[in-house]
Amino acid sequence: MTTDTARPATGPILLGDALGSFDALWSPRILTRVNDYDVRVAKVLGEHVWHVHENTDEFFLVVEGVLDIALRDGEASEDERTVTLRRGAVFVVPRGTWHRPRSADGASLMLFEPSGTSTVGDAHDPVPDHVDATMGHALTR
Repeated sequence: MTTDTARPATGPILLGDALGSFDALWSPRILTRVNDYDVRVAKVLGEHVWHVHENTDEFFLVVEGVLDIALRDGEASEDERTVTLRRGAVFVVPRGTWHRPRSADGASLMLFEPSGTSTVGDAHDPVPDHVDATMGHALTR
């Protein structure tokens, strides 16, 4: 895992410019920080990995595209459900909930997480090569 530091922005940041500054999928960039939280942007396509954040919620805002988040709300496989987020939609995955984001056609996201939070959570299935297990990368401005 890697982590890069980012300082709070000293001026406006355009989301389009930030998202246009990198191409890597499933590899979030730290846009800025608010108190002890990272404001991250990411581009996604295909499936992430089933994972869980035991001690923090995870905030998703879809900037472009469509994101599906599969959730395991209980012990049994029939407790699995999927929420679909379209452009402009916000959703919070509650702490302790196993989830797997995916996007069939690609999406751009904004995420809020405590600084130092791993993209693959505290526990996860095997991490495929296309998923960057990181605590976020600094946005190159």
